[in-house]
Amino acid sequence: MSFIINSIPAVQSISLPQLQQQQLQAAVLRLDAVHPVVSGNKWYKLKLHLTAATSGNKKAIVTFGGAFSNHIVATAAACAAAGLQSYGVIRGERGKVPSPTLLQAAALGMQLFFTNRTDYRNQKIPDELLTLIADKEHIIIPEGGYSKEGMLGAATILDGINIQSFSHIMCTVGTGTTLAGLHLAALPHQQVIGISVLKNNYSLEASVQSLLPPEMIRPIQILHEHHGGGYAKHTPQLLHFMNEWYQQTGIPSDFVYTGKLFFAFQNLVAAGYFPKGSHVLLVHSGGLQGNRSLPPGTLIFGAE
Repeated sequence: MSFIINSIPAVQSISLPQLQQQQLQAAVLRLDAVHPVVSGNKWYKLKLHLTAATSGNKKAIVTFGGAFSNHIVATAAACAAAGLQSYGVIRGERGKVPSPTLLQAAALGMQLFFTNRTDYRNQKIPDELLTLIADKEHIIIPEGGYSKEGMLGAATILDGINIQSFSHIMCTVGTGTTLAGLHLAALPHQQVIGISVLKNNYSLEASVQSLLPPEMIRPIQILHEHHGGGYAKHTPQLLHFMNEWYQQTGIPSDFVYTGKLFFAFQNLVAAGYFPKGSHVLLVHSGGLQGNRSLPPGTLIFGAE
């Protein structure tokens, strides 16, 4: 496969007054910088699927996502580079004006099929697409890459990085695939914490556990109080924080995932959640597609 990301992501230390006051250290794993389109954890969750497709002489990949899905654009770009046809099943009806995300995916060669939310929730492939792929060897990737392959790929996120000094590893949780991979990769002394971006989705712990090997009995810790109103919802406070965080650190974030991670971290620090001397690694899962839905000028940094 010609499309491979080999670079080890940078670990950027964060120096903020509130960290010094509480004798804490923190750093951000800049997965957002590994590739301009296949950004963040998306490459890691896709790579084993892509390898299986290319080595197995498959012709196409089918996957699922919303109108501003980072996963959809990443899959379209990775498939184009790997010489695979991509098909996207998109949640909701086709809009009169396609989102910039869907326009980008289509420009990368992905064929888009829209479905109602009930069928989408059940990951049902539209009949039109079923007919189209009936005679094509293909692989189906669930929404967000949620699968054993996605988890094993996510477990390589920390490869090549000296993580020994970190006491905590934090990431956002959508499907739970990345959190499961980090559990596999973390060292015994490290606490892995997920920040849910979904409102009241208390089945996430079970979703993460179901991906992990049965013998792995490490507790799954997901904090459910930092969703900001629910998936893809945002508050004025969150948007203000994202701009302030960028001014302080130079790190862009999105209101769907990483903005909530960094905001949650700040609030946890203020609440004295971390013991003194803790060293926290925040995993920037990349992808700023959701910001494209905001009015121009809302954020002081770009949406891509």
